[in-house]
Amino acid sequence: MNPLLAVTALVHQAMQYIDQTLDLETRIELIKTLNNVSAGKIYVEIERARLIKRLAKIKEEQGLIAEAADLMQETAVETFGAMAKTEKIAFILEQVRLCEDRQDFVRAQILSRKISPRVFDVDASKEKKKPKEGDNIVEEAPADVPSLLELKRIYYELMIRYYSHNNDYLEICRCYMAIYEIPSVKEDPTQWIPILRKICWYLVLSPYDPMQSSLLNSTLEDKNLSEIPYFRLLLKQVVTMEVIQWTTLWNKFKDEFENEKNMRGGPLGDKAAEDLKQRIIEHNILVVSKYYSRVTFRLAELLCLSIQEAEKHLSEMVVSKALVAKIDRPVGIICFQTAKDSNNVLNLWATNLETLLDLVEKSCHQIHK
Repeated sequence: MNPLLAVTALVHQAMQYIDQTLDLETRIELIKTLNNVSAGKIYVEIERARLIKRLAKIKEEQGLIAEAADLMQETAVETFGAMAKTEKIAFILEQVRLCEDRQDFVRAQILSRKISPRVFDVDASKEKKKPKEGDNIVEEAPADVPSLLELKRIYYELMIRYYSHNNDYLEICRCYMAIYEIPSVKEDPTQWIPILRKICWYLVLSPYDPMQSSLLNSTLEDKNLSEIPYFRLLLKQVVTMEVIQWTTLWNKFKDEFENEKNMRGGPLGDKAAEDLKQRIIEHNILVVSKYYSRVTFRLAELLCLSIQEAEKHLSEMVVSKALVAKIDRPVGIICFQTAKDSNNVLNLWATNLETLLDLVEKSCHQIHK
């Protein structure tokens, strides 16, 4: 008998005895023995990966999360040509989850990059092609491996955990938007309403930039927003270029903000209330800069802040390039005008003179007529 086939048959047969073994210590020893037998053998690499996953699960149940994470990271399933795509993704997501459980967010991000989000948008029916001659035969995924759409949700929920650690509100919002687009979620109001609420909150919490503005306007056009009118009002206030009174807004939406703790996905985070106030201040400064080219430190009164706090927020926005402004402290004036390039000024004068001469020439022509 071919030795390769013999080892494969041995591993397959021995794997069936794992679940039948009642004693935990014996089960762990059996898995470790099979791991040693399959180590370095490419023809049983999938079986070895499944064994490691089982051993990691046992370690996790024993509370040894760090040990379970180290075990899982030893196997690079992305190089396994014969493993089903869904099983590969499920394995990598398990690696990411264990890294997040042990608070190793740097490694979790590195592992998550092995999965391209576009892989979840592939049509499964079109993907099933007959293998060509010479191609690797891809094994069927085990029955306990979730479907591609279920894996999509798991992936984005893990990414939400990662971005929550960094308080990256815009990326959290985009993750919730991806979950919101899953057909099974869109069909069930009990699922999409909590997710749409989260999308609205994280959009408002995100610092202003073109991407945030685009997502804000596209969310406002969503018909489902009519089911949660309070949140339509919240987004409408942020989109409208008018000064928002923080105390009025907070009194109106405080209960909804507190209710988020009881919704799917949990609370918005420890810093969320503080960051919400920061976003409203930034919104108000942008509104003032749109309508005024120069303004005194009365700006602080409009923002309901002290002069020092107003100056601090304004400086932070200038540093982050969200705004162009200069502060003349002795005079007490803030100038929002950008410094004009001399060449541009001369070109503008030349264009204006040309327009004026054209008008004079047309007027003379009309008089002579």
